[in-house]
Amino acid sequence: MQVPLIRLQCGVNSYDWGKKGQSSAAARFAAATPSEELSIQDDRPYAELWMGTHPSNPSKDLTTGRTLLDLVQDNQALLGPSVAARYSKKLPFLFKVLSINKALSIQAHPNKKLAEQLHARDPKNYPDDNHKPEMAIAITPFEGLCGFRPVEEIAFFLKEVPALRQLIGDASADEFVTAVGADSDPSKLKKALQKVFGQVMSSSESDMAAAAKILAESASAAGADFAGGGVTATSGSVLAELVTRLYGQFGPDYGLFVLFFLNYVTLQPGEALFLQADDIHAYVSGDIMECMASSDNVVRAGFTPKFKDVDTLVGMLTYNYAPIDEQKMHPTDYPYVTLNRVAYSSGSSALLYDPPIEEFSVVRTVLYGQGSKATFDPLDGPSIVICTSGKGKISVGPTVQEIKEGYVYFVGATAECVMESEGGEDDEFITFKAFCEVEDHSNGA
Repeated sequence: MQVPLIRLQCGVNSYDWGKKGQSSAAARFAAATPSEELSIQDDRPYAELWMGTHPSNPSKDLTTGRTLLDLVQDNQALLGPSVAARYSKKLPFLFKVLSINKALSIQAHPNKKLAEQLHARDPKNYPDDNHKPEMAIAITPFEGLCGFRPVEEIAFFLKEVPALRQLIGDASADEFVTAVGADSDPSKLKKALQKVFGQVMSSSESDMAAAAKILAESASAAGADFAGGGVTATSGSVLAELVTRLYGQFGPDYGLFVLFFLNYVTLQPGEALFLQADDIHAYVSGDIMECMASSDNVVRAGFTPKFKDVDTLVGMLTYNYAPIDEQKMHPTDYPYVTLNRVAYSSGSSALLYDPPIEEFSVVRTVLYGQGSKATFDPLDGPSIVICTSGKGKISVGPTVQEIKEGYVYFVGATAECVMESEGGEDDEFITFKAFCEVEDHSNGA
């Protein structure tokens, strides 16, 4: 039988928005595993490290060179019977490291039904028939755009940002502002939001470019007074810097106006967001762990030279609006781990990020001090573990392996997994463990 602890060789994708050379965590982590195919170049961007069975960039057994997909399909016990049956003998999640130097596209991921329709209609641009809810956990300080702002903030910007009013038109802007002031019915406000957002996205290239030039000039000149001084969640100076930076990255772009509709969010290491299917978002900078249902479907509409599908994006979004604090995740202590701490490792922890979907959850474990251990109870499904800082050992049964920054392991179902720190008193040994259980006891079920 296959030993249920397999060190993986994982591929890194080079996209324009990635961090360059050694500054990219995705590149450093990929380079930690020997590969003739990877030699980090200082002037090349490295964007994503993929860990999983997705055919676009499948992980491989470092020892044999076989793909993880081949391994789990040949030995379904690695997935566990419930996961193998539910997800057609494939890993149901895709685990990634993203290293972001330049903003990613304004985008959303389709729900299951829409994904099937888009894939059938346009398989070139929509290569999967699966939905793609996703979770982002910061490794380094991160900034992004996530979900629609409270409508009161959007109405404020429609009054205070002349370039935005110019693009939409005074009548449409005033209509939205009036609706926000007069109605508290969420369904009506969502329709009003869809209408005004759609007007931004469907405006002509020439009108957008003219308004973008005015917007960038205003941001540069106004500083802290830009956009009426901003709102509580996003100051005028932050917005001015953001507009100036993104205009420098992309020039005239619809995304410059979309940012007045979306929440601006910053995350510190360990903080997280969960994005449902059909939620609009854009990542701006930083390094994150990202876990998602195994899909590569993206509907884009700004900050990208790639295929844009504005009509689909405007039609698919939920138009849910809320302050960003309501969209952040709140991890809890993971109950199915035993932490054996040494005397000076009281900061050791294992936190569970458990989104309201079945395909994945993630545990972030931090151990301090030589000999500090985390013993994870066996799961009914598979796991992928990556170390993002420090060094230690990982063991499953009698199999013990070294694990340090960038090392990635697959852990088969029903295997107890132990991780032990080999660092000093102040050294952090940090791992992320993505897993799936169909009959999940992690949420009390």
